[in-house]
Amino acid sequence: MSWYALLLLAVAAERLAELVVARRNAAWTRARAGVEHGRGHYPVMVALHTALLVCCLLEVLLADRPFLPALGLPMLALALLAQALRWWCIATLGPYWNTRVIVVPGARLVGAGPYRFLQHPNYVAVVVEVAALPLVHSAWLTALVFTVANAMLLTVRVRCENAALTQAAPA
Repeated sequence: MSWYALLLLAVAAERLAELVVARRNAAWTRARAGVEHGRGHYPVMVALHTALLVCCLLEVLLADRPFLPALGLPMLALALLAQALRWWCIATLGPYWNTRVIVVPGARLVGAGPYRFLQHPNYVAVVVEVAALPLVHSAWLTALVFTVANAMLLTVRVRCENAALTQAAPA
């Protein structure tokens, strides 16, 4: 159990690192007339991702969920691959990457890195992580509830992002 708690702490630290990068990138994009979209859903997204980490730990503790290597090890591998994909997205977008939807008018869409293959690869990472991270330690209820909640949130988020990119991208 203690190694799972350490894993969750590592993910929380990674999220804090993302916020540092996002804050820096937000200043960069705003200095270039970047416009933020979807402010209303952002606090919900932060709450969802924070609650995911808390509920992963709580379900394991309160429901006495076991570590099942046949489930936990593949889920750990998926969670780690999701992190790698997330940071590939961050590196590819450079200063344009953000946890918020901030678009610089007239900027070209990025078609390199994972964006060669998918329109929203970062959200693939999020979907995989939300499902896999709880299942590393058999927290199936957390995986189920947060997968559904995340799907609802991503429906709003992807629509918002697509609309913002369509408005801002050059013809």
